[in-house]
Amino acid sequence: MHDLPGAVLFACTLNAVRSPMAEALLKHLLGHRIYVDSTGVRAGEIDPFAVEVMDEIGIDLSRHRAKSFDDLEDTSYDLIISLSPEAQHRAVEMTRTMACEVEFWPTMDPSIIEGSREVRLDAYRAIRDDLKRRIEKRFPLDLKPVV
Repeated sequence: MHDLPGAVLFACTLNAVRSPMAEALLKHLLGHRIYVDSTGVRAGEIDPFAVEVMDEIGIDLSRHRAKSFDDLEDTSYDLIISLSPEAQHRAVEMTRTMACEVEFWPTMDPSIIEGSREVRLDAYRAIRDDLKRRIEKRFPLDLKPVV
């Protein structure tokens, strides 16, 4: 079991699907206990399918504004979790100037899936559910005092 970091940054390529989903999930679970943010190598636009599948579980992503590493106002993170190879390279670069842990969680980009609307939504749901499982495994969620 890992200790709970004070500040976590999720990073992917465009900050449009994977990292915003991960940020929203961790904020939903532990946002009252830790600082959580997300970024991309480049800033894209929030993906409507990501908004839709997060809405299915009661989390609103519609107000998310994508940003890049260059847009970050604070770079004092205890943990950076990169979700794409490009983001992993940028995260490792950041460790040259700040002390933080970096973890690589290779996560497929569901926006590359082609097919019907339902096929595409299923790909986004699979990524959402996988990120949720990884977050629940990585972070101590049962923070009640031991009696």
